[in-house]
Amino acid sequence: MMGKDSVQTAVAGVSGYAGLELSRLLLHHPALRGRPPLFLGRDADAVRLTDMHPQLADNNGSSGLMVEPFSWKLLQERGVELLFLATPHEQSRSWAPEALAHGLRVVDLSGAWRLRGHEHRAIYGFHDEDAAAAAGVQSKSVYGLPELHRECIRNAQLVANPGCYATSIILALKPLVAAGWVDLDHGIICDAKSGVSGAGKAPTPTTHFMYAADNLSAYAVFGHRHLGEMMEQLEVKESQIIFTPHLLPIPRGILSTTYVTFREKKKAEEVDACVREFYASSPMVRIFNHLPQIQYSVRTNYCDIGFKLAQDGRRCIVVSCLDNLLKGAAGQAIENMNLMCGWDEAEGLA
Repeated sequence: MMGKDSVQTAVAGVSGYAGLELSRLLLHHPALRGRPPLFLGRDADAVRLTDMHPQLADNNGSSGLMVEPFSWKLLQERGVELLFLATPHEQSRSWAPEALAHGLRVVDLSGAWRLRGHEHRAIYGFHDEDAAAAAGVQSKSVYGLPELHRECIRNAQLVANPGCYATSIILALKPLVAAGWVDLDHGIICDAKSGVSGAGKAPTPTTHFMYAADNLSAYAVFGHRHLGEMMEQLEVKESQIIFTPHLLPIPRGILSTTYVTFREKKKAEEVDACVREFYASSPMVRIFNHLPQIQYSVRTNYCDIGFKLAQDGRRCIVVSCLDNLLKGAAGQAIENMNLMCGWDEAEGLA
């Protein structure tokens, strides 16, 4: 843990949606006043940050900030201590080990270092030049879900920011699974829906307006990259969980509906107490007495959770909502930075 009043940060990969949100949060973070991030891009020439993202313009000097070509020398010259990688998976897989070798701490927003099991990581198709070295880096990586790994994150050199779908489903289910209440052999069903920004900024045939508007479609059935995260963090087998993601015709937000069966009959008061106790020290989780909706959590860093228990006391539906670009990406990265620096977890977010 750094335990500093401030820290020099850098963001590699500013052009995407998550990079934009991360830049905005860092520029307004109370502990970083007067120390704007070093913004890094792939272009050979520097460009103005506000030319790339006009919405970041303010009257406090943001128009003078540049997005500069990435180089390790520049990071060293500017005294960068904490590097955010808002880069494609393959790029993060390459850059994170180099960053650690340069003495930097890293928060990686990609899926490059989230998964410990090779069978789960295989879906990304990584080809490491030095497999042994990659395995060493992987062993040091901490899965960056503060609600589960807060203490490990504080001292981590490399934090792997969770996926957005994975965050919504893990947070919804973890208290009940950890309590041993869920009949895993009966199976867990996760039905999740996300706004179009979850697919990233680069347009595809299925995220094009003419396809997504006035439509609702399932995709990546039995093959989504975030399933491995759910299995590892919930400690369940592939045969015990089914996850189906859907594309919603909205810009941002996730609603995940999860279906579980308890081993024994429970009362609603018991379920509520179990979830509230589990998240008693988690400022970015809100427990509702009703089912949450996307409109309540969008453009916030909260994950909202609510449930309904059937009259039989065994069948339970848990609904969670979050903003995929904030609690599902950039906001959670800020949470991780706060923990790594010894600051309040919700600093600059709540």
